Amino acid sequence: MDLGLQNCFANGIIEQDIPLHDKNWFKTGGNARFFSQPTSTKDFQVSLQFAQNNSLPTFVFGSGANLLVSDSGFNGIAVHPNMQNVHFVAVSDKKWLVTVETGVLIDDLIVQCLERGLVGLEPFSGIPGTIGGAVFINLHYFSARIGQSFVQGQVINRTTGDIHTLDRDAFKFGYNDSILHNKNYYLLNATFEVQKVSELEIAYTRGRRDEIIRQRNSRYPRERTCGSFFRNFHKHELEMGNEKAIHPYIAYYLDKSGVKGSLRSGGAVVSHKHANMLITDRDDATSNNIVSLARKMQEIILKEFGLVPQLECQLLGFETYPLLST
Repeated sequence: MDLGLQNCFANGIIEQDIPLHDKNWFKTGGNARFFSQPTSTKDFQVSLQFAQNNSLPTFVFGSGANLLVSDSGFNGIAVHPNMQNVHFVAVSDKKWLVTVETGVLIDDLIVQCLERGLVGLEPFSGIPGTIGGAVFINLHYFSARIGQSFVQGQVINRTTGDIHTLDRDAFKFGYNDSILHNKNYYLLNATFEVQKVSELEIAYTRGRRDEIIRQRNSRYPRERTCGSFFRNFHKHELEMGNEKAIHPYIAYYLDKSGVKGSLRSGGAVVSHKHANMLITDRDDATSNNIVSLARKMQEIILKEFGLVPQLECQLLGFETYPLLST
């Protein structure tokens, strides 16, 4: 194999045979054949060029909070951007723009905004994940969508390494969706509109943030999970179910099925806090345990409601889709 770009290894841009189990919240999965953690756009371009030169599959991920890695690992290059710059600009007395690179944690950005008297992103307080992951999935919490505050994003083309700036419409935000799902582009930075408010309003917002985090911690597991494992159902999927398929919300069906806190496969179990959240509660847990548990959940919902739950969690390294499909 002609690896090319040998200085990638000398400069530490590309590493080989790197564990991924410590880079995702489930704490499971094998190694990546190649691994990169770019701290600049140039390093990101070099990583993608390395993948192109060697015909390697590429997977870009953030904090690993929405990721399940195969126990066999990933026979490609896993790119974990660590680009951390944040830049604030005042457009008017009330309107500000913040441009933030893909590796910044969403919760860290919210803290930086509040320190400057800026609001608008606090509904996502306490949610783990990076800006890249948040934009990829159009991060949502109840009625709030991160795409609502989004102005534009700078992306890199997977095959050419070219840089483009796309506006909100070009990102085609939807439920759990954006243009980034086509894997032709990867996010470099995103610009959001936020609002300058009074000190009193900031004090109120800080209190609201604390309450959002308290509610999240009481309702959801805080570690060794990917958050919501299955997405909600689309309208056309509900039409395929039986007469008991009356809501789009997957948690409704999982609650009805009685799996919460009880259904288990090896080191993986359905959380007692939320029926759509799987956790690994043993150190010997494997990704195969999680897959087996998820299939059991799918089979239960299919038998009772005629519906097949589909993933919200991202998969990495699986040669074939390991779950039931519609």
